[in-house]
Amino acid sequence: MAQEQQTILVCDDDKEIVDAISIYLSGEGFKVIKAYDGKEALALMETEHVDLIIMDVMMPELDGIHTTLKIRETSSVPIIILSAKSEDTDKILGLNIGADDYISKPFNPLELVARVKSQLRRYTKLGNISGAQSQAVYKCGGLMINDDNKEVFVDDEPVKLTPIEYNILLLLVKNAGKVFSIDEIFQQIWNEEAIGADNTVAVHIRHIREKIEINPREPRYLKVVWGVGYKVEKQP
Repeated sequence: MAQEQQTILVCDDDKEIVDAISIYLSGEGFKVIKAYDGKEALALMETEHVDLIIMDVMMPELDGIHTTLKIRETSSVPIIILSAKSEDTDKILGLNIGADDYISKPFNPLELVARVKSQLRRYTKLGNISGAQSQAVYKCGGLMINDDNKEVFVDDEPVKLTPIEYNILLLLVKNAGKVFSIDEIFQQIWNEEAIGADNTVAVHIRHIREKIEINPREPRYLKVVWGVGYKVEKQP
């Protein structure tokens, strides 16, 4: 049985960049739909099934940051941010508002395709696309993860996480009490060598805390072990 074709939404105000990305992704068997500003992207999200979004930061009408924020109100679809800037602050902003990955312009098209495939593999594992799913429930005090349904609850209240956030939390909860270094987290979640991973991991950790902790400044679950890494504290 043939695998269902996956759809990528490419949003950039530079038509040449959109066309170039489209050529590479189409060559890999993806269906590509195009948008040239945030408003157009949001309109397409209403009418099309989208498996992943490649989103430029700087665009007229509605920029990539505000578009991503709007998408994250209702969807956990993987989002890769495209940015003409290479500064860490720009990348961190993208991750902070819910993007799953970023790539700086000018970029290697083969690297972009590899990142797209990597995000889709991760998203598929979360059960957002039909496939094999593990059947397990992990509890740590009032924190519960149902890895069958890919749901997270804190004190019986549902918590919405992005795919990356979910994978990080699942890793730490399954190994409650064990300290993972930043490099270990990055390598296990991104399946890549951890080069300059500190900011990337730290942003996602902060985001998870804001969602699962009553007081993120005094976390009950997700703890930092200074100079070593992060852990989920075992609960009575």
